[in-house]
Amino acid sequence: MTIKSFKRCGLYAALSLAMTASPVFAGVTDKDILADQETIEDVVTYGLGLRGQRYSPMDTINRETVKEIRPVWAFSLGGEKQRGQESQPMVKDGVMYITGSYSRVFAIDAKTGEELWQYDARLPDGIMPCCDVINRGVALYDDLVIFGTLDAKLVALDAKTGKTRWKKTVDNYQDGYSITAAPIIVKGKVITGVSGGEFGIVGKVRAYDAKTGKLVWERPTVEGHMGYVWKDGKKTENGISGGAPGKTWPADLWKSGGAAPWLGGTYDADTDLLFFGTGNPAPWNSHMRPGDNLFSSSRLAIDPDDGKIVWHFQTTPHDGWDFDGVNELIAFDYTENGKKVKAAATADRNGFFYVLNRTNGDFIRGFPFVNEISWATGLDDKGRPLYVKDNRPGNPSGEKQGKTVEAVPSFLGGKNWMPMAYSPDTGLFYVPANEWKMDIWNEPVAYKKGAAYLGAGFTIKTLNDEYIGALRAYDPKTGERVWEYKNYAPLWGGVMTTAGGLVFTGNPEGYLMAFDDKTGELLYKFNTGSGIVGSPVTWEMDGEQYVSVLSGWGGAVPLWGGDVAKRVKDFNQGGMVWTFKLPKS
Repeated sequence: MTIKSFKRCGLYAALSLAMTASPVFAGVTDKDILADQETIEDVVTYGLGLRGQRYSPMDTINRETVKEIRPVWAFSLGGEKQRGQESQPMVKDGVMYITGSYSRVFAIDAKTGEELWQYDARLPDGIMPCCDVINRGVALYDDLVIFGTLDAKLVALDAKTGKTRWKKTVDNYQDGYSITAAPIIVKGKVITGVSGGEFGIVGKVRAYDAKTGKLVWERPTVEGHMGYVWKDGKKTENGISGGAPGKTWPADLWKSGGAAPWLGGTYDADTDLLFFGTGNPAPWNSHMRPGDNLFSSSRLAIDPDDGKIVWHFQTTPHDGWDFDGVNELIAFDYTENGKKVKAAATADRNGFFYVLNRTNGDFIRGFPFVNEISWATGLDDKGRPLYVKDNRPGNPSGEKQGKTVEAVPSFLGGKNWMPMAYSPDTGLFYVPANEWKMDIWNEPVAYKKGAAYLGAGFTIKTLNDEYIGALRAYDPKTGERVWEYKNYAPLWGGVMTTAGGLVFTGNPEGYLMAFDDKTGELLYKFNTGSGIVGSPVTWEMDGEQYVSVLSGWGGAVPLWGGDVAKRVKDFNQGGMVWTFKLPKS
């Protein structure tokens, strides 16, 4: 670990300034976390509330005033590590906390943009992140700043100094494990998933005591693996995930089944349930693993007290296209036939939008949110896909490769990791969608610990000359697309909506954009100098509303080549936090 303080102004002068003018940190409580969506003076959860709706009740910046916002400070992450800035800022007591690529954390004075401290994880050689060196953010609890690293550690830092308070190894990076998601805090526990499905790891969700780092429970997300709880330092068995091994997996494939919960979770206090999504089954070659392959490509409802799986919903059983199922499940309520419905919604990489009953996981409705889907003709009354048999990549059967198919969407998905938003004012979800396809084929493969475990090849292609990305507003009660905004490059950043009637997001071309939440009219845009793949936030300080977003092109899109690479090859990398507000006059 290295701590760097106030590089711009000279070490000693800046330290002196910090000691006399640094913000006072009161600490984050469970009450603060539960109330985050309703409070405006801070941002203490990933998702602007545990439900992940990414909605703010603030309205000072609104449809009429947004055109007047302007940057008040910009902070550079510095150095040569200038790519893939997917973090969501957190703000507490006048301090902003962000992560940067390569497992870095920064504390910034939210008023001035001055750096207060920086932490750089000492990453070992040989880390194996699937999809760039990104990190999506921190969790705040008490006086701690907690985040995951690319070598699969969970680190708690002192919020005032950046010094390490505790550090835990979640799993072995040499086996293919890593962490890229922001952890979630529920009932004093910091809860994290892991990445690594492309290496045949076994997905797990783990909970730790947020203050001490002591392990509380572990829940594997592949059928057949034992869950555990720890009480008074004693490890106790807590039931096998799915009840028994191999029920929906052939032979021993469940032992390296993937299903990594790599995006992190949301939480609904009404039902007292955690919602985690799981990734692809391993390997990609689905002919090696006939069956549904639970609990891959699924949404899981988990008891936050002991990690038991309460219910599950699988969006792509027997996934053969790497569609995953990790995308955020957002709790929301609506009224139908005079009755309140406790629902949850997710936009899956497979191209379908799902509305579920969040109390039991029952399917309510589903509909496409992309224009083309080739692998399924629709969903049955239980939400199970109706497969197009000829659109599954062929079985190699001992040959070098199986039949190639053209599948839509591509494995990067109708929506990938980038979080959508929900407005209780309009009742609409705002989905950052992408329209693309792929050629995909299967290949023979054998599992070797720590090695890539795909058994497939692919080439990503565009579907339209004029756009790939599309920000779309959907009514979850009807499936109606209310409006859309088309973007030439893929959309890869998060979305936020506000009571001011606005929807904020960014694009790879570098623009922070604000739209009318009812009509989709573009009301504001500002070029930040590098592609935006982070998630915007808003908060109030000294009676003024601020908006912040990270800029820094990277992530999975530029890694994969194909036609899409031609559209993004000239985009510049970067690493900046931009903060905006209205002028006082």
